[in-house]
Amino acid sequence: MFHQADLFDHIEQPPLATPPLAVALPDLVERISQISKRPRYVLLILNLIAKAAGEDGSLGPYVRSDADQIPVRDWLCQALAPLANRDCRRTAMIAAVRSELVAKAEAVEDAANLAQQQEEEIGARILRSGRTNVSRAVSDLVRAGLLHRHYRGYRVDHHNRGAQREAVYTIASDVRLALASSC
Repeated sequence: MFHQADLFDHIEQPPLATPPLAVALPDLVERISQISKRPRYVLLILNLIAKAAGEDGSLGPYVRSDADQIPVRDWLCQALAPLANRDCRRTAMIAAVRSELVAKAEAVEDAANLAQQQEEEIGARILRSGRTNVSRAVSDLVRAGLLHRHYRGYRVDHHNRGAQREAVYTIASDVRLALASSC
């Protein structure tokens, strides 16, 4: 009987998948506080992603909302928007939007239409700034090694954003375990 030698015997094989490291919640908090200027906000984002992620730890590109599916960044922004209701910058922005629209309003416009325009513009600005804040927080989590971000969309999965692609966040398994055990 003839035995053929394996051509790849001389190449060292990588070890099989190692079990996730045991990470405790205080370790996560310390790692986040070393990376981020806003560790509480970043920890809230991480916790929301962990709670909403699927079996594989991924969340996105769309999340089912009450009415429709919305991009994951918009969902996170809407979930965290109430935190800034009493913030002085938020109240100043609302006052500025209202005064801008009142100054631009024609005398013929009715009050209901003006109020609706104000609410739409305020909502758009809150969403725009919230998306920016979520992106910065996720970037901090990626730098800390707690989260992986890639983009999925119109054509194919791609590492760059744009071309109708939306973010997908995948939380590390050891991080999910640490957050799940803290509840």
